[in-house]
Amino acid sequence: MRYAETGYVLEVDLTKGSIERVATDPKDTELYLGGLGTNAKLLWDRVPPEVDPFSPDNLLIFAAGLLCGTPATGCNRTIVSTISPQTRLMAFSMMGGFWAPELKYAGYDKVILRGKSPDLVYLWINNDKVEIRDASHLRGKGAIETAEIIKKELNQPAAQVAAIGLAGENRVYYASVEQGRSSASRGGIGAVMGDKGVKAVVVRGTKDICVAKPQEYMDLCNEVLDYIKHREENPIPDVMPILAGLGSPQEMKVHDEKWHTENFNWGNARTRRKDFWTEEVDHAWAETMEKARTRLISCYNCPMKCGATISMEGLPTYMMKCFTKLTYTMAAYSDLDFGLRIAQKATEYGLDGFSAPQVMAFALELLEKGILTDADFPGMPEDNEGRFYYLLEKIVRREGIGNVLANGTYWAAQEIGNGAEDYAHNNIKKHEQLPLKLSMLNPIYYLMYCTGEKINITQIEGQFPQAPYPKLEQREAFVKDWFQVPDDKFKQIFLDWEPRGEKSMPHYPTVDMCCDIVDWQEMMHYIDDALGQCAGLSSFPLKPPYHIHNYPKFISAGAGIEMDKDKLTKAAKRYRTLVRAINIRRGMRRVDEMPPANHWKNRFPELEKELLDSYYTLKGWNEDGIPTKETLEELGLGYVSEEFIKRGILTAG
Repeated sequence: MRYAETGYVLEVDLTKGSIERVATDPKDTELYLGGLGTNAKLLWDRVPPEVDPFSPDNLLIFAAGLLCGTPATGCNRTIVSTISPQTRLMAFSMMGGFWAPELKYAGYDKVILRGKSPDLVYLWINNDKVEIRDASHLRGKGAIETAEIIKKELNQPAAQVAAIGLAGENRVYYASVEQGRSSASRGGIGAVMGDKGVKAVVVRGTKDICVAKPQEYMDLCNEVLDYIKHREENPIPDVMPILAGLGSPQEMKVHDEKWHTENFNWGNARTRRKDFWTEEVDHAWAETMEKARTRLISCYNCPMKCGATISMEGLPTYMMKCFTKLTYTMAAYSDLDFGLRIAQKATEYGLDGFSAPQVMAFALELLEKGILTDADFPGMPEDNEGRFYYLLEKIVRREGIGNVLANGTYWAAQEIGNGAEDYAHNNIKKHEQLPLKLSMLNPIYYLMYCTGEKINITQIEGQFPQAPYPKLEQREAFVKDWFQVPDDKFKQIFLDWEPRGEKSMPHYPTVDMCCDIVDWQEMMHYIDDALGQCAGLSSFPLKPPYHIHNYPKFISAGAGIEMDKDKLTKAAKRYRTLVRAINIRRGMRRVDEMPPANHWKNRFPELEKELLDSYYTLKGWNEDGIPTKETLEELGLGYVSEEFIKRGILTAG
């Protein structure tokens, strides 16, 4: 009997219109855990590097994490994986809400889409009944609007709907998949869904999920709930509000945006407004948010209420979470009212809230510099906010200059030429990053930005504090109950870390310490993405309820797979290395792993080289970032080394 997972996936060939229920190998679960791990195995096995993102042979995989649908608090993530049209690498984006548990209750761990439908369709999964249905009446409809229409059409108000908007239909490279209370945004996953002719994947399930050791599992779940309550009553002092508590992060609860608005860059990730946050702005910001926020909401089986329903006068209510509250506002040098209004339209269109605002600001900067001209923007309003609405429409419809901008700043700059490349300055691996530009090189973040293949820094960072506390007494107080660390050496690193002097950045933490910190942080995110756990209760916040010491117990009691810390660490390294291997096979090398040249004002080339050299060594990669034959074989990935040798990526020796 399979525990925690169902042991079945749905294979849907959109070209043929066929649907198969396929049993999976439990050995793969033991080796790759599930979610992201088994998604990576599928992409390695079935999508060779010659396959284009918009090829029928590309897969689009919706996966529930291994522990989704069990009583584990906050374990609700859907991991959507494909080959990205923007990066040409593996994309894996997580969305919360209720979709993944519903899929489990319908009797499936994954939905694997291949081929292309000749007509626009949606997939309806209702336990054992699965249908490909006509969606021609939904063409051009918004993602949230589509969900409501389908639920009424099916008379299934409890059905969970993952849908694309017009951006996905028109293959905008940063199109998202929207799902009521969350979205899969990074990597242009919505564009691949649109290319396959799928408007939505709808699921309703009423079956049970079994766990291996029910009483032990419930005891573990209750321990997590007790700890969450403890943390709510004891927020961490001396850190910014979104780091003080648990959540993913709880931007909707926080009004004080002094740190974000004054440290993140406005416009095309250029301008830092150090004195922006005044008492007047503070008051106006809180007033706008309180008026717009109708209620705080949670994902499946979670008390954290990280999201909110937003109701702007004259617009339909929509759900917002996290940093999109600020991205449009800051790109347009506007206010929160504008940001919340344009985000409603962008959500219906299905756009990545990190990329889309930067692409629009990029276009306007090119106009200001004369690289683009007024002729490229016929009929564009003169006011700044009007220009953003204008560009939004042009991009999602791929009209005129919008057809170029729809490919993201990297590809748009290549096509525009005439020096436009200098203005696509905030990319890593061809993808727009958070518009954060700082002074002194941060070696920890340097490594995360360079080597992260999740294409989103907030899905890499966490657990280790972002900066040292100014006083030793504060640091001593912090480490007293810091039991989540995998090794006590991390406590000593933090105790010795100071804001100034010899024990400060960029020379402290030392290179080896930075490598260990980043390795730990990344490992926790990758474990979350296999189990389906929200990062807001594990890998992102300081001192989370889920950590490397209790995760093995959850896997053992939940999935019936005997697990300990070492075995879990090796499993996470195995499928993390497999993700790396997929991207290496698609051409990614060290030269691609560079943060934006202007990300930090003060750079240290020799230190940066040493950081990357040392991290590659720690990971078992060669100097070009390629996993070595020895590393691959040690992890049971001998089939990868054979392929690399066959393709000339590695030599037999």
